[in-house]
Amino acid sequence: MALRSDWSGENCPIRRSLDVIGDPWVLLIVRDVLHGRGRFDALRDNLGISEAVLSRRLREMTDAGLLDKVDYDNAGRMRQGYVATAAAADVLPILQLLALWGEKHTATPAGAGHMALVHRACGEETSRGEVCSRCGEVLRPEHMTWVKPWLHTADELVAPGVLFPG
Repeated sequence: MALRSDWSGENCPIRRSLDVIGDPWVLLIVRDVLHGRGRFDALRDNLGISEAVLSRRLREMTDAGLLDKVDYDNAGRMRQGYVATAAAADVLPILQLLALWGEKHTATPAGAGHMALVHRACGEETSRGEVCSRCGEVLRPEHMTWVKPWLHTADELVAPGVLFPG
């Protein structure tokens, strides 16, 4: 999934990481899949991405080991969706740190409000990406809720391998 060139064989682990997750669409797709939106149409509609770009990114992310395809029943018709792998779940701290950085260093649009990262295990908001700032527990997707006031939602994230919340 190289952005500029193939960095997969580079000595620098940052360059190798960017070779896989450096495309903004990749991070947004991982975010949505961790929110239980792993159906193609849900990803397309939520991200506002073209079907061609989404199909290409999903194929590349599956090949890179970030996503797995799973079958699900949609009103008697079998479909395929995408679930996070352990590798994708390991991107959670990066996503949470991006959210925290954005809260601190970018202007909040009118009406957006503060997005809270809530660790469900202790019930408290965390100000860190990898370990809860309140209780010290490692933050895993299945223990997190992202409170988005601009959408009037509190989205529970899902564990690797889970297609739908609940």
